Amino acid sequence: MKCPFCGSTETQVIDSRVSESGDSIRRRRRCAGCDKRFTTFEVVEMRMPQVIKQNGTRVDWSAEKIRAGFTKALHKRFVPTEYVDQAIARIVANVHALGEREITSRQIGEMVMAELYKLDKVGYIRFASVYRAFSDVEDFKSMLSEVERPGGGRKNSGRGQSAAGRRGRSVQSG
Repeated sequence: MKCPFCGSTETQVIDSRVSESGDSIRRRRRCAGCDKRFTTFEVVEMRMPQVIKQNGTRVDWSAEKIRAGFTKALHKRFVPTEYVDQAIARIVANVHALGEREITSRQIGEMVMAELYKLDKVGYIRFASVYRAFSDVEDFKSMLSEVERPGGGRKNSGRGQSAAGRRGRSVQSG
């Protein structure tokens, strides 16, 4: 550690203590060159990776962009904000666990889709329609059959069913 007073690199740690919050270490140091004392703090730096977009450009990670994606997909859906926050926290944890300096926007999109699938099927389909650039009704039909497949994902809690379906009536498809 370089002394802030004389610039010497010959410093010695006199005392180390964990901060009250537990997220940093306070170190008292003494410079061998000028004999002055100073304090340093050591904290963990959790850098999010750069995002490689489809066109090859690199941008900084933005949790707000992920939140905006969830917000658009879940517009007027009854999903508590707490659940969305937890889903975003899981995505951030997964990205950290990868330990990479760069991640593709496709990988992030797939993580968002996986979380939306667990939260709300309608939100999942909304996001997928934009993310996968659906071009016609067949794309929607294919996604609907994936969501409706037996044993595929969470049990239906009544959300996402039509009013007739919740009342136990059959619904005619046209």
